[in-house]
Amino acid sequence: MDLLDLVDDALEVSVVGSFTSVGFAVRRALYGWPKPTPESMRGRTVAITGPTSGLGRAATDALAAMGARILLIGRSEERLREVRDALVLAHGEDRFAIVVADMGSLASVGAAVSQILETESRLDVLIDNAGAIYPERIVGPDGVEATLAVLVVGPFALIAGLLPLLRAGDRGRVISVTSGGMYTQAVRLDDLEWNSEPFSGPRAYARAKRIQTALAREWGRRLRGSGVTVNAMHPGWADTPGLAEQLPGFYRLMKPILRTPAEGADTAVWLASDPAAAEFTGRLFLDRRPRPFDRVPSTRLAAVDRRFLWNRVVELAGVADPAPDR
Repeated sequence: MDLLDLVDDALEVSVVGSFTSVGFAVRRALYGWPKPTPESMRGRTVAITGPTSGLGRAATDALAAMGARILLIGRSEERLREVRDALVLAHGEDRFAIVVADMGSLASVGAAVSQILETESRLDVLIDNAGAIYPERIVGPDGVEATLAVLVVGPFALIAGLLPLLRAGDRGRVISVTSGGMYTQAVRLDDLEWNSEPFSGPRAYARAKRIQTALAREWGRRLRGSGVTVNAMHPGWADTPGLAEQLPGFYRLMKPILRTPAEGADTAVWLASDPAAAEFTGRLFLDRRPRPFDRVPSTRLAAVDRRFLWNRVVELAGVADPAPDR
């Protein structure tokens, strides 16, 4: 291990030094990350959920500046149109499509999949970014607890539905945007939907993100050698509307050293665009480097647990198994 990696590891162990803007600035300087090439994504198509604000908007802006065609997937047609109009104005061409979809509704996700399969001849990158924190336990239209539906079940159905298009292209990539908060939570395999304990929105969010990361790991294993890579990344602590709204005390305390949305989204953009990133699958990243899946032994998910989660989510999503175990 060289000196750069030792510094990086020391930052990672510190957590605060790693997850804030401090870690981003130090690592960018240490490793000399090259700036994106303006036309490096020209001719490639990216689909992204939750592109209207925060990390999703930052990733959208970065990939648009690199020349990508972008499918903007979100619930509000009005907000999607605002983003598309701003992108057209900024780049002088319309290579941005609107796909209205609620990730908490399987019917809506299915309609989005059908639209994309009908209108697109290729899909190179799918970024699963949309998320939500609910103050109370609610059940979505498919009878699934809403946090699990929006963060896990809906995105799984989206990936499964678009997998043929990703397979048909040149080394398709799927990127799940998770959260460092997932390190703090163990998954209740016997109660994925909070039926038997008092509901907590932030904890439900963190658990769902942990499931999301476990499934990204499982996708990577099952699709290895298929030409499609699946990785997760977490952005550290970024200054986003969601953080300010859901964790106001933490937001006020950490605001001076929070990452900008662009800094938080940087690794997702790198995973989507850099040729070197195509060599990875089934990994978790922060600041362009693979990170451990677990920090606390009691939260660790064994291989058998990940297979259980896969099978349960296939059942909840109501789809044929898109990547049967080998």
